[in-house]
This record gives sequence, structure tokens and C-alpha cells, in this order.
Amino acid sequence: MAGGSIEKLHAGDVAPSFELPGTDGDVYTLDSFADDEALLVVFTCNHCPYAKAKFDALNAIAADYEDAAVVGINPNDPGEYEADSFERMQELVEEGTIGYDAYLFDESQAVAKEYGAVCTPDPFLFRRDGGEFTLAYHGRLDDALAPDDEPSGTPGFEVREAIDSVLAGESVGRLFEPSRGCTIKWKPDNEPHYWENL
Repeated sequence: MAGGSIEKLHAGDVAPSFELPGTDGDVYTLDSFADDEALLVVFTCNHCPYAKAKFDALNAIAADYEDAAVVGINPNDPGEYEADSFERMQELVEEGTIGYDAYLFDESQAVAKEYGAVCTPDPFLFRRDGGEFTLAYHGRLDDALAPDDEPSGTPGFEVREAIDSVLAGESVGRLFEPSRGCTIKWKPDNEPHYWENL
């Protein structure tokens, strides 16, 4: 089932903290990216066709920006989709299908809830503001919203423009345009009700 991202976090909000295992065996927190000026956190997964369609765009962003980190977080319940297991995440990284700066597993799904993530992919771009990261942009990567669509510009061009603005020390002029993808596969009785807090 497909769904669209919502605004739980707003521009200027501090990034919710996390402590998550990566496919490389390390444990990552926000402090792991303290040397980066921008941090793109994307809730994504292994199996969703919407997420898979953005692998290459995210890999390219990770490769092209030295001062911006691309962090994928998989919050899906592998009990519902075995293809979203941590082991499969590791395989995708090892074979080069995924080349983010880090690919993390949100097994408890608590981080996805804190961010207000809804779908895969659901991207959040933060700027380093002193000793913390604050939200600069939340929304789609580009205007190709279906797996077989082609973006009207460079893949990921909308978030690339946002990253460029952050690295230039400017505000991001883009308004919220929801991302679209498969809804997060929540564990039984774990699905959040974000609208109660909006």
C-alpha cells in the first residue's frame, strides 16, 4: 500500500536522536555525523519499488557531496517482509546496490515514530547548527513519484537544490512536497497515530 509523507517535524526543529546499528557493524548516532554540514536522513527499505527506484539517486548524492552525509534508515518489520531483514541490508551494501554513507536498522521502529516517517522513501534534510542538527527540508527527493516515472531534472534534483542551499548557508526555499512510497511496515500493535499530535 502506498502513502505520502506528513509534517510532524517542522523547519528549525532539532533532529530526534538515535542510536542504531549499521550494516558495517558500527553503531551510529547523530554525533557520528558531527563533521558534516548537512545530514540527509531517509527512511527507506530493501523491498519497496518506490525505495528501490531511488537507490541510484541517493548513492549519487552520497558520492557527490563531501560535506553532506546520506543516511538510510530501514524501519520495516522483517517479520512482515523478510526481504527487509538486516542481513539483506548488509548484502545490498556489500554488492554495491546501496552506497549511502550509512545504512541503519531501526528494529524497534522508535526512531521512525520520532521523526514522523510514513513511507519509504521519506527524506529529512538537516543542517548543522552549532552543536546540533536542525530540519531544513522535509519532502520528496524529486518529482518522479512512481517507481517507473522519470524526474523532470537530475534524479534527486529537488533535494540536491536543498542541500546546495544548506551548504551555502541559505534557507531552503522549497515548500513541503510530500514524498510517496510504500507505507512503513509496522509491527503488530505498533502503528503510530501521528495525527493525534498534529
